Amino acid sequence: MTPANDAALDAFIKLIAEKGFADVALRDVAEASGLGLAELYKVYPDKVALVAAFMARIDAEVLAGTPTRSDPEETARDRLFDAMMRRYDALRPYREALGAIRRAGTRDPMLAVAMGPALRRSMAAMLEAASVPSEGLSGALRQNGLLAIHYAVSRVYDKDETTDLSKTMAALDSRLKMAERWAQLFDKYVKYPEKPKPENEANSPAA
Repeated sequence: MTPANDAALDAFIKLIAEKGFADVALRDVAEASGLGLAELYKVYPDKVALVAAFMARIDAEVLAGTPTRSDPEETARDRLFDAMMRRYDALRPYREALGAIRRAGTRDPMLAVAMGPALRRSMAAMLEAASVPSEGLSGALRQNGLLAIHYAVSRVYDKDETTDLSKTMAALDSRLKMAERWAQLFDKYVKYPEKPKPENEANSPAA
C-alpha cells in the first residue's frame, strides 16, 4: 500500500469514527488525506472499497503474527482461537470506526451484502493462519461458519472493557468448542453413513 493509499485509509477510519459511516463522503476522505477526488477514486471508488482495505490491513497484521511453523501439539481449534484473538487485539485501536461500520451494515442491508465478500476473505485469511483449508465447497462452509462465530463474538467484544479481553476470549472459546463438536458429528456421519437395509428385510412386514 502506497503512502497516499495509507493516508486515505487513515483519514477514512478517523472520519467514520468521529461522524459515522453515512455522514462521510469520498470528498471528505479526499480532503482529509490531501488527495484530489479523482486520485482517491482511482484507488477507492467507494466506501465499500475503503472498508475492504481496512479489513485487509487487519488481516495482514494478524498474518504477520502467525508462527512460521505450527505446533504439533495444537489442535485446529487452538490455532483458530489464537488467530481470531490476534484479530480482536489488532482491532482494538479502531473500535469506534468498527462500530460505525457495523451500525451502517445493520441499517442498510444492501451495504451489508456489498461488504460480504471482504468479510469472507478475512475469514478465509484467519482459517489459513490456523492451517485450516479455506478453499472449495468445504472451505466456503468453514468461512461462513467462522463468520457466524465472529458475528456472535463481536457482540461481546464491543462491550468488553477488560484489559486482556477475557470476556471475548471466553465467548470465542465457547463458540469454537461448539463448532468443533458439530464438525466432529458431521465428519462421523460422512465417514460412517447409515447402511441401507437388505432388500428382503426392507420388504418384510416388520420393516
